[in-house]
Amino acid sequence: MNRINDKIEEIELYISELAEIMPDNLDEYLGVKTKAACERYFEKIVEAVIGVAFLILKEKKLKVPDDEKSTFDVLVKAKVITKSLAKKLQDAKGMRNIIAHEYGIVNDELVFHSVSEELIDDVKEFLEQIRK
Repeated sequence: MNRINDKIEEIELYISELAEIMPDNLDEYLGVKTKAACERYFEKIVEAVIGVAFLILKEKKLKVPDDEKSTFDVLVKAKVITKSLAKKLQDAKGMRNIIAHEYGIVNDELVFHSVSEELIDDVKEFLEQIRK
Protein backbone atom coordinates (compact mmCIF):
# COMPACT_ATOMS: atom_id res chain seq x y z
CA MET A 1 0.00 0.00 0.00
CA ASN A 2 2.98 2.34 0.51
CA ARG A 3 3.78 2.43 -3.20
CA ILE A 4 0.14 3.23 -3.94
CA ASN A 5 0.16 6.04 -1.37
CA ASP A 6 3.41 7.40 -2.81
CA LYS A 7 1.87 7.42 -6.30
CA ILE A 8 -1.28 9.10 -4.98
CA GLU A 9 0.85 11.84 -3.41
CA GLU A 10 2.67 12.23 -6.73
CA ILE A 11 -0.66 12.61 -8.55
CA GLU A 12 -1.91 15.15 -6.02
CA LEU A 13 1.31 17.17 -6.45
CA TYR A 14 0.96 17.12 -10.25
CA ILE A 15 -2.69 18.22 -9.99
CA SER A 16 -1.74 21.07 -7.68
CA GLU A 17 1.08 22.18 -9.98
CA LEU A 18 -1.16 21.97 -13.05
CA ALA A 19 -3.87 24.00 -11.31
CA GLU A 20 -1.31 26.73 -10.56
CA ILE A 21 -0.39 27.19 -14.23
CA MET A 22 -3.85 26.52 -15.71
CA PRO A 23 -4.70 29.29 -18.16
CA ASP A 24 -8.12 30.94 -18.03
CA ASN A 25 -8.82 30.62 -21.74
CA LEU A 26 -7.71 29.02 -24.98
CA ASP A 27 -5.69 32.05 -26.11
CA GLU A 28 -3.59 31.92 -22.94
CA TYR A 29 -3.25 28.14 -23.33
CA LEU A 30 -1.87 28.53 -26.84
CA GLY A 31 1.25 30.29 -25.53
CA VAL A 32 4.08 27.88 -26.34
CA LYS A 33 5.38 27.43 -22.79
CA THR A 34 1.93 27.17 -21.22
CA LYS A 35 0.71 24.64 -23.78
CA ALA A 36 3.86 22.54 -23.42
CA ALA A 37 3.67 22.61 -19.62
CA CYS A 38 -0.04 21.70 -19.54
CA GLU A 39 0.47 18.86 -22.01
CA ARG A 40 3.40 17.52 -19.97
CA TYR A 41 1.36 17.58 -16.75
CA PHE A 42 -1.49 15.84 -18.58
CA GLU A 43 0.93 13.07 -19.59
CA LYS A 44 2.47 12.75 -16.13
CA ILE A 45 -0.91 12.64 -14.37
CA VAL A 46 -2.34 9.99 -16.70
CA GLU A 47 0.83 7.89 -16.47
CA ALA A 48 0.71 8.07 -12.67
CA VAL A 49 -2.99 7.09 -12.64
CA ILE A 50 -2.17 4.06 -14.78
CA GLY A 51 0.68 3.26 -12.39
CA VAL A 52 -1.73 3.32 -9.43
CA ALA A 53 -4.19 1.16 -11.35
CA PHE A 54 -1.50 -1.48 -11.97
CA LEU A 55 -0.40 -1.38 -8.34
CA ILE A 56 -4.02 -1.97 -7.26
CA LEU A 57 -4.30 -4.92 -9.65
CA LYS A 58 -1.12 -6.38 -8.19
CA GLU A 59 -2.20 -5.78 -4.58
CA LYS A 60 -5.63 -7.35 -5.16
CA LYS A 61 -4.08 -10.17 -7.20
CA LEU A 62 -6.24 -9.34 -10.21
CA LYS A 63 -5.44 -10.28 -13.78
CA VAL A 64 -3.14 -7.78 -15.44
CA PRO A 65 -4.50 -7.06 -18.93
CA ASP A 66 -2.44 -7.01 -22.12
CA ASP A 67 -2.95 -3.30 -22.69
CA GLU A 68 -3.00 -0.35 -20.29
CA LYS A 69 -6.43 0.86 -21.39
CA SER A 70 -8.06 -2.41 -20.27
CA THR A 71 -6.65 -1.94 -16.78
CA PHE A 72 -9.63 0.27 -15.98
CA ASP A 73 -12.05 -2.44 -17.17
CA VAL A 74 -10.49 -4.89 -14.70
CA LEU A 75 -10.94 -2.32 -11.92
CA VAL A 76 -14.61 -1.97 -12.89
CA LYS A 77 -15.14 -5.74 -12.74
CA ALA A 78 -13.48 -5.78 -9.31
CA LYS A 79 -15.82 -2.95 -8.23
CA VAL A 80 -12.90 -0.62 -7.49
CA ILE A 81 -14.10 2.14 -9.85
CA THR A 82 -17.32 2.84 -11.74
CA LYS A 83 -17.82 2.11 -15.42
CA SER A 84 -18.40 5.79 -16.21
CA LEU A 85 -15.11 6.75 -14.56
CA ALA A 86 -13.30 3.95 -16.41
CA LYS A 87 -14.53 5.41 -19.72
CA LYS A 88 -13.29 8.89 -18.76
CA LEU A 89 -9.88 7.50 -17.78
CA GLN A 90 -9.65 5.47 -20.98
CA ASP A 91 -10.40 8.64 -22.95
CA ALA A 92 -7.69 10.48 -21.00
CA LYS A 93 -5.28 7.64 -21.80
CA GLY A 94 -6.13 8.00 -25.49
CA MET A 95 -5.58 11.76 -25.32
CA ARG A 96 -2.28 11.20 -23.52
CA ASN A 97 -1.14 8.93 -26.35
CA ILE A 98 -2.05 11.56 -28.93
CA ILE A 99 -0.09 14.22 -27.02
CA ALA A 100 2.92 12.02 -26.25
CA HIS A 101 3.26 10.32 -29.61
CA GLU A 102 1.68 13.00 -31.80
CA TYR A 103 -0.67 10.53 -33.46
CA GLY A 104 -2.38 12.71 -36.03
CA ILE A 105 -2.77 16.40 -35.45
CA VAL A 106 -3.21 17.49 -31.84
CA ASN A 107 -6.44 19.48 -31.48
CA ASP A 108 -5.36 22.25 -29.11
CA GLU A 109 -8.93 23.25 -28.30
CA LEU A 110 -9.82 19.67 -27.33
CA VAL A 111 -6.67 19.28 -25.22
CA PHE A 112 -7.32 22.60 -23.48
CA HIS A 113 -10.89 21.53 -22.71
CA SER A 114 -9.67 18.16 -21.38
CA VAL A 115 -6.97 19.74 -19.23
CA SER A 116 -9.06 22.63 -17.92
CA GLU A 117 -12.49 21.01 -17.57
CA GLU A 118 -12.12 17.24 -17.16
CA LEU A 119 -8.76 15.81 -16.14
CA ILE A 120 -8.45 17.17 -12.61
CA ASP A 121 -12.05 16.29 -11.65
CA ASP A 122 -11.78 12.82 -13.20
CA VAL A 123 -8.52 12.07 -11.43
CA LYS A 124 -9.86 13.34 -8.10
CA GLU A 125 -12.87 11.05 -8.60
CA PHE A 126 -10.47 8.16 -9.30
CA LEU A 127 -8.58 8.88 -6.07
CA GLU A 128 -11.85 9.00 -4.10
CA GLN A 129 -13.06 5.70 -5.53
CA ILE A 130 -9.84 3.79 -4.95
CA ARG A 131 -9.66 4.99 -1.35
CA LYS A 132 -12.98 3.31 -0.50
